[in-house]
Amino acid sequence: MGSKKRSAWQKQKAEFAASLGGMDDLFASESARSQRHEEERAAARRHKACERKNRYASRYEAELTAAECAEHGAPPLHVYRCPYCNGWHLTSKGE
Repeated sequence: MGSKKRSAWQKQKAEFAASLGGMDDLFASESARSQRHEEERAAARRHKACERKNRYASRYEAELTAAECAEHGAPPLHVYRCPYCNGWHLTSKGE
């Protein structure tokens, strides 16, 4: 059983509070976690939107590929400029 003295109780309370870390530590760790999460989401978006697709150096090259695909019976493909790599990609979605 702990001491009933007020000074001993305050000392225990201070030790407990110190073991938890301050609120600054809590906010800093949450901020770091949030930053890591946002970086992971940005990397996933980039992978989905750019890195897993074929990149064409010019619009002409991409349109030529889309036409070749159409000759072989593929659904219509559209060309767009990638905001990540500034190359050109194909998409089946309308413009």
